[in-house]
Formats: sequence, C-alpha cells, structure tokens
Amino acid sequence: MIIGKSKREIEKMRAAGQLIGQVLQELRGMVEPGISTIAIDRAAEQMIRDAGALPTFKGYHGFPYSICVSVNDQVVHGFPSDYKLKEGDLCSIDCGATLDGFVGDTATTVPVGTVREDWLRLVRVTEESLELAIEQCRPGKHLGDIGWAVQAYAEAHGYSIVRDYVGHGIGRRMHEDPQIPNYGRPGQGPKIKAGYVFAVEPMVNLGSHFTKVLSDGWTVVTLDGQPSAHVEHTIAITEHGPDVLTRVVSVNQSQTAVGTAN
Repeated sequence: MIIGKSKREIEKMRAAGQLIGQVLQELRGMVEPGISTIAIDRAAEQMIRDAGALPTFKGYHGFPYSICVSVNDQVVHGFPSDYKLKEGDLCSIDCGATLDGFVGDTATTVPVGTVREDWLRLVRVTEESLELAIEQCRPGKHLGDIGWAVQAYAEAHGYSIVRDYVGHGIGRRMHEDPQIPNYGRPGQGPKIKAGYVFAVEPMVNLGSHFTKVLSDGWTVVTLDGQPSAHVEHTIAITEHGPDVLTRVVSVNQSQTAVGTAN
C-alpha cells in the first residue's frame, strides 16, 4: 500500500531531506585522491548525529556503516573501507538520515580528480535521467512514466539500466511501497497522487545491466567489470508538481514545489 503524506509530514521530510542533502554536499567536497572511503563514512556519521539525526543505513538489515560508498564497477551498497580513492575513480555516495521520525535519502556519483571522458559522460547522462524522471513525478502520471523517462534517455545514449535494484517509496521507513524501477512503459503502473513521496534513483551501467553481489552479502558490482553511476533524490508529489526534498536550497531560494527540475 502506498502511504500518502500530509503537508505537515512532508515538511518534516523536507527537514530530513535538507539535512542529508547538506551532508552529501560536504561529502562531495571530501572526495579526492588519497582519502579512504571509511573516512568519508565517519565524517558522514558525525555530521548526521551532530545535527540531531540518526544515520538511517547503520544497522538497517544488519548493514554495518552509516553510508554506502561504491567505487567504479560497484553499483550500490558498497562497504566503506581502508581503500583510498585514486585519480580517475568514480565514487558513488548513498546516504540517509532519520530526523524527527522521517527519512531523507539521496545519492550522487563524484569523479575523483581527472576522469576519462566516457566515464564522465556516464555520470552526466545518469544525472540528466534523474531530472527527466523527477519531471514525471506529478499527479495523474503513472509509475511507468518515471521508469520510462530514465530508461529511454539512458538507452538512447548507449547505456544499460540496472534491473535488479530499484527506487522506492519513503517516509517513516526508508523503504515503503511502491517499488520504482528505472525502466517501464509510459502510462503503466499505479497512478501517482499528491502526497506520495518517492526516492527515485537511476543506476546506469557503461556496459551490460547484469550485476552480482560480492561475498560480503551487500556490495553489488557489474558482472562485466564496467563502471556504474548512481544518483538519487527524495521527491514529494504535490498538486503543483514535484518537490525535491533533498535538493539543497539556500535561505533565499523558494522551498515551494519545483515546476521544472533544474
């Protein structure tokens, strides 16, 4: 069952979303050659707790860290470790925070130093596919419209869509109904209504869409060893369109619903 949110609940989710969005911005700034991914994890946990929130990922179904850090061919759920980022890597960071009982969830993929152009293009197309998906988060649209927006754009650029992992509803729990695949058919699936809140997260591969899970039971990698990119926002559906709760805004920017994603 898809759980609709009241305007008051969405404002609570905005607070969680802005918090974790700001944390992610800080973490982006830490990404450089020589830093270990566990150092990024520790910084994230400190910032989240200092803000009076909880790192949602830590302990979730036994996950032992506060964020996921996935490098190069790692798609999602990567374990932070002593691995030090190298020039030319792609570093995906996925993080969530629970504040006042509600969850914000967001992710980005960051180039480390100078990265080869075809990998940078993968990141750009993945980010652009998310913006197109956000534009479909409107009352009267269907879940299939969101997935199709990602699939059509990524595949038109020669990339493949990860099929094994999907976006999701979000609220008091990180994972709520519905599942939101990054593929689909226009006009198919449940109709989108005002009050729904979704975590939309394209996962796009340079090579094939096939994946496997490593022996740690969590880290997902591409089967062919080609790089993957992952981006995510938490989005509230309002009568006026999508409201991106994890897109960080300054005090001078409007926090009203986003008409056109930017």
